[in-house]
Amino acid sequence: MASSGLGSVWALGWLFLTVMVGGESIGTGSSSGKNCGFPAIFNFGDSNSDAGTGSAAFVELLPPYGMSFRNLSKRASDGRLIIDFIAENLGLPYLDGALDSIGTSFNHGANFATGGAKVSPVVIHGSTIPLHLDIQVSEFLQFKSRTVAQQKRLGNNSNNLPVAEVFPNALYTIDIGQNDVVANVDSSFIPTIIEQFSCSPQRLLKSGAKFLWIHNTGPQGCSPNDCIKKSECLVDQNGCVISQNEQSTEFNKQLKQMIYKLRAQYPDAAITYVDVYTAKHTLIVNAKDYSVHDPFTVCCGNGFMCAQRDFNQTLLGTACTDPSRYVNWDGMHYTEAANRFVAQLVVNGSLSDPPLLVAEACRRTA
Repeated sequence: MASSGLGSVWALGWLFLTVMVGGESIGTGSSSGKNCGFPAIFNFGDSNSDAGTGSAAFVELLPPYGMSFRNLSKRASDGRLIIDFIAENLGLPYLDGALDSIGTSFNHGANFATGGAKVSPVVIHGSTIPLHLDIQVSEFLQFKSRTVAQQKRLGNNSNNLPVAEVFPNALYTIDIGQNDVVANVDSSFIPTIIEQFSCSPQRLLKSGAKFLWIHNTGPQGCSPNDCIKKSECLVDQNGCVISQNEQSTEFNKQLKQMIYKLRAQYPDAAITYVDVYTAKHTLIVNAKDYSVHDPFTVCCGNGFMCAQRDFNQTLLGTACTDPSRYVNWDGMHYTEAANRFVAQLVVNGSLSDPPLLVAEACRRTA
């Protein structure tokens, strides 16, 4: 089992040190600005930030998922996700999946993100997309209304539920779009997806949310896939599929424009756009300089075969011995080491618009 701290000698260590990450966690945010003291996080998204909802609702993620940190096998990684490092930075516990009802606590927020989720609810291969973004927001609104009603009945003795005052002061994070980009062959779909996307943060804002932290989507052309392996796609100098990265870039451009419009519509809210694409792309294109494996080589199994079993219950994919030497975990998702790198650039505000620490994301800028 790989160590989760930087005290060990691991291949990505020097890379993380260049962005001043150290110790077991990234640490709590601080600067000369206003630390917001967020009491909770409510998160929405796909498998990049799913902390257990998908595992509870669909197929349980078993070891070696979670092998590198406290056996967090409900997450699509060997350990922590970006949202976990954000929680650490804010001094909050890791979020539990909203549908994970056993041994969970929602005192400091809940995670509604679900593996496979998209912005769009459209039919794919004959089936609708379950728990897409707008459904997640609906789940949250019901969670909020029932929590407030419970508190009115029981006072502040509602075990494992947040008090009503938490909701308007919490940070609301959204990380979704990857599956929408992957499912489409060109960019003509993007305006429709962005219009659908816009509805969800508006529903949150109308319900009393004030502080939104919205990630763009990563460089999908840099994920290991068959067309790279078989040299069937036109790739750039880094080995990433040009057309897929162009789609991701266009999606992000229109997402940023959407956020600017939301700021104009809701001037009392603080809405932050976070350029996760640049953080992930930076890691991938520089991986070779830090003695890590090829970023297109997966640690666990063969693409989506990680930890899956055939009809004879034979394990089809086993994990590498040291995930910290890999960028990619299972073909689509990142290792904890890679998530740590991306998270550091996220929480320190260097890739945010406006450029604020996540701990200061309650500040409004002109």
